[in-house]
Amino acid sequence: MEQNIAVGLDIGTTKIVAMIGRKNEYGKVEILGIGKSKSLGVHRGVVNNITQTIQSIQIAIQEAEAAAATKIEGVTVGIAGQHIRSLQHSDYITRPNSETVIDEDDIERLINQVHKLVMLPGEEIIHVLPQEYKVDGQAEIKEPIGMYGGRLEANFHVVVGQVSSIRNIGRCVQSADLNLEGITLEPLASANAVLSQEEKEAGVALIDIGGGTTDLAIFRDGIIRHTAVIPFGGNVITEDIKEGCSIIEKQAELLKIKFGSAWPGENKDNEIVSIPGLRGREPKEITLKNLSKIIHARVVEIIEQVYVEIKNYGHEEQKKKLIAGIVLTGGGSQLKHLKQLVEYITGMDTRIGYPNEHLAGDSDDVITSPLFATAVGLVMDGLKRQDRKKAEAIIEEEIQAVKEENEEKPEEEQIEVPKKQRKSFLDKLTEKVKDFLDNAE
Repeated sequence: MEQNIAVGLDIGTTKIVAMIGRKNEYGKVEILGIGKSKSLGVHRGVVNNITQTIQSIQIAIQEAEAAAATKIEGVTVGIAGQHIRSLQHSDYITRPNSETVIDEDDIERLINQVHKLVMLPGEEIIHVLPQEYKVDGQAEIKEPIGMYGGRLEANFHVVVGQVSSIRNIGRCVQSADLNLEGITLEPLASANAVLSQEEKEAGVALIDIGGGTTDLAIFRDGIIRHTAVIPFGGNVITEDIKEGCSIIEKQAELLKIKFGSAWPGENKDNEIVSIPGLRGREPKEITLKNLSKIIHARVVEIIEQVYVEIKNYGHEEQKKKLIAGIVLTGGGSQLKHLKQLVEYITGMDTRIGYPNEHLAGDSDDVITSPLFATAVGLVMDGLKRQDRKKAEAIIEEEIQAVKEENEEKPEEEQIEVPKKQRKSFLDKLTEKVKDFLDNAE
């Protein structure tokens, strides 16, 4: 596998996607190959059959390798699923010496303190995202490094998940003969793929409607403010059509994609679809009006649940307004008239998010479909992680060189040793999962 290539692996409830990409000379992401397989061992974003999931991963990986004519060794995986929840928390530290300026180590100490929060059994903190800081009672500080102060406080957005579910994903990846290079929260990956920096600054809610779950990520002032996973997605709509029309799942899925609409008012009463009966039985006739009524009822339920989460974040307050409104992505966002329905229920501006924000201009239309938003985001994340590793290696060399130089000098002439970059929490989580899997064998 070439050094500057990254692979995103999106383990979803309906499909597993492996995507290979690299940066071109303009800094845009170029997709070299993509592989897709039906996801069999995943329910609502959580692995419930390891063997089937491993097989599905291998099929997707082989297809991507064939398309890109390259061998895949390591992947960046997304985690989502109904076990993920988030909470707001504030914490503070008292600094031993307020005459010195606040540095990276103080922030590290504060973040580590949040990690000591007591969680429910089996849960672990996945992500700690500082929202804003307070120094000696002075509020609304975005970056406290370099300031003087004795008491450093911060509000945090804490994302929590079942550690066993995350380990199971790691296990599947490892058993498919792949290295686990990184773990990322799927709502964050999708957001990076489809949102512009301006939208993140202005305030935006990203709704990623997948097969098994609907993920929400809210940004404001460029910072992620709220995340939630709602345990419903496109599959429950298919399930309702199957029950409501007494047909098999495959037919229900096709009906939804081809003729489905989230707005029942626009179908005439006489529009009818005929569906072949099973094994010599009579064909079934289904009115499109009926079909859209079934879809509408379930979609309204999903959107209303998401809207409750947006209200929980407090978007009605002036300071928390989401000026850029809502962006819909994921496979479920392709449902006809969904944008209008979301605007009607929430009263917020809505657009469909295509993951072409950071892709090279000549990318295939297939790749820029909302279906692949998470996979594109995971590739971008993998590429970023590689850049970070390169930067870390350079700093490591500098530290070594400075230490060697200092050995030969008297103390007063010694140069300050450069500091290492702080590891992101997802990097630490990846290492933890890797260690656990290595020791569990």
